[in-house]
Amino acid sequence: MSMVSATINTNTISSEAFVAGYLDDIRYELIDGELIDLEPTGLHEQVAGLINRKLNVAIDLLNLPWFIPMKCLIKPLGQNSAFRPDVVILDQTSLANEPLWKTEPVITLGKSVKLVVEVVSTNWQNDYARKVEDYEALGIGEYWIADYLGLGGKRYIGLSKEPTITIYQLVDGTYQAQQFRGTERLISQTFPDLNLTAEQIFVAGR
Repeated sequence: MSMVSATINTNTISSEAFVAGYLDDIRYELIDGELIDLEPTGLHEQVAGLINRKLNVAIDLLNLPWFIPMKCLIKPLGQNSAFRPDVVILDQTSLANEPLWKTEPVITLGKSVKLVVEVVSTNWQNDYARKVEDYEALGIGEYWIADYLGLGGKRYIGLSKEPTITIYQLVDGTYQAQQFRGTERLISQTFPDLNLTAEQIFVAGR
């Protein structure tokens, strides 16, 4: 989740302390020990809500053992970070291998995640740089960046700064990116029959 952010204090905290103290507080995530105060806008929530609804329908149509949790942290092992995605699809059949799941909604293994979505707001750098690297390293098969305001830097979405959906697909352990704008239909490895255009997502944020 990437939104207007502010560091709460200059002291770093561990990911374990973050989970213990902030698991239920959806306003915060942790990056490299920094507690980030997330301030979601209404438009941001509209976009995340639309994507959530469309993907839930896709899961139902395929009758898959997947679900979108109401709250979930992704905490890479060995790192002092705990990300709070806007939308995450989990594979229920993989959760038995998650060391924390039975007591806390915390994911540490990329193979438990089928797809993750971050909706971009003011603090876009983490979504386009840091989280791409971490989600790739975890082995998460598909990662969407929904930049409905075209806020990303020009190296990521080009000089025109148009609203853009970037979909990263894991190929041989490395993310390959494809971008979608306007009436282009999104191409998803996870949901190859998904009938959803970039513009349908952007309209939700207006």
